[in-house]
Amino acid sequence: MASFKAVVIDKTEAGAAAPVIRDFTETDLMDGDVTVRVSHSTVNYKDGLALTGKAPVVRRFPMIPGIDFAGTVEVSTHPEFKPGDAVLLNGWGTGETHLGAYAERSRVKGDWLVKLPDGMSPAEAMSIGTAGYTAMLSLMALERHGLSPDRGAAVVSGAAGGVGSVAIALLATAGWHVIASTGRTSEEAYLKSLGAAEIIPRDELAGKGRPLGKERWAAGIDTVGSTTLANMLSMTKYAGAVAACGLAGGMDLPASVAPFILRGVALLGIDSVMAPKALRQEAWNRLARELDREKLASMTRTIKLDDVIEAGRDIIDGKVRGRIVVEIG
Repeated sequence: MASFKAVVIDKTEAGAAAPVIRDFTETDLMDGDVTVRVSHSTVNYKDGLALTGKAPVVRRFPMIPGIDFAGTVEVSTHPEFKPGDAVLLNGWGTGETHLGAYAERSRVKGDWLVKLPDGMSPAEAMSIGTAGYTAMLSLMALERHGLSPDRGAAVVSGAAGGVGSVAIALLATAGWHVIASTGRTSEEAYLKSLGAAEIIPRDELAGKGRPLGKERWAAGIDTVGSTTLANMLSMTKYAGAVAACGLAGGMDLPASVAPFILRGVALLGIDSVMAPKALRQEAWNRLARELDREKLASMTRTIKLDDVIEAGRDIIDGKVRGRIVVEIG
């Protein structure tokens, strides 16, 4: 009976227990047609919520958290994958309802997997992770809406976080004038190194705003929600759009319909968890081509599996800049 090391969250009478690192038995893995030897994972905001119990992310117990992984196929009965294939996974309920990524093994449905793009290492894939993949889905949605850099600036909220950091790099490479909104103005040099042209303090988008503000940008990528998203919409130019992909500031949206009916502004919802496989593969192929690897390296630090629990606390406390790669196997 093979066992391996994993971060595990159990349930007690009082609710979810604190996560621990312990041996987990391979026979206790969940159903799936592909078994992967996991080499790398990452720490996203959702992972932090699961690890700290700050939100009810975990919905079965025991649970191995972690919504992203990269690794090598060991066993497969799925027609698209064979032993030795390099693969990655984002979402599909892993780390929530299906045993997740913070472990040396994972058994999943092959339909959930994406082949690692040529020229991309597993560590680079997890440096990108769901955060970067979500940033690319957001950029693709803005492009499908017909927006381009000649229309004006693009604003990014939560700019120093994982999604925000990659979004800035991608938008800048695509030729956008990028305005970065952050509560950590000390990160100005970091944000400008990624391609931000302007830095605005988070307070400019916080608090109750007017139904319509001065038109300041043609596009936006929002990771915060709540009043931040409402204010971004109110200052979006005629026929512009904002891609909403996060809720770090809250799930509410205290907005007016004015931007929609007076300026034709669009709100584009971004779902990374259940996105169709073809869209996922397109996003990852574009990330392999378009994301500057030096910028990616500059926003990334690497930790071991033993450090994941502490990193989960740090990301919830707003202490994490950019991306974290977790070396597992």
